Amino acid sequence: MVRHHKALAWEATLKAVFDEIDHDLEDRFGHLYPLHPARPAHGATANPEESGLFNVGAAFTAGFGSTFGRGYVVQVRMSTLATVSKQVREELENEVARQLRERLPDAFPGKTLHVERDRTGFKIHGDLSLGDL
Repeated sequence: MVRHHKALAWEATLKAVFDEIDHDLEDRFGHLYPLHPARPAHGATANPEESGLFNVGAAFTAGFGSTFGRGYVVQVRMSTLATVSKQVREELENEVARQLRERLPDAFPGKTLHVERDRTGFKIHGDLSLGDL
């Protein structure tokens, strides 16, 4: 499947935002749980998604059945065999949402993007147009 270069640029910018958030989470919370034995330590790989306790990112959805329609569903994964309480998961998800609200305007100037809870997680929605990239 060939994807439009502007869509690739948009998603690369979004990934860079998530990589910054991943580094922050690792620095602040990476010590809270033991790392899965098959997972490399934070910083051991070139891609933050592949090392450390956290893997944060988003997946595009057309938004059928969603309050906000199309957008990116935020994903916060932890690589541990330990049990992570629902409260801790929610606190981490809320922290990621807070940081997204803070960082997205700088990453996508001129775009109105929202980060809001949609069903069981957070979604990035709003002006997803590719015109200025």
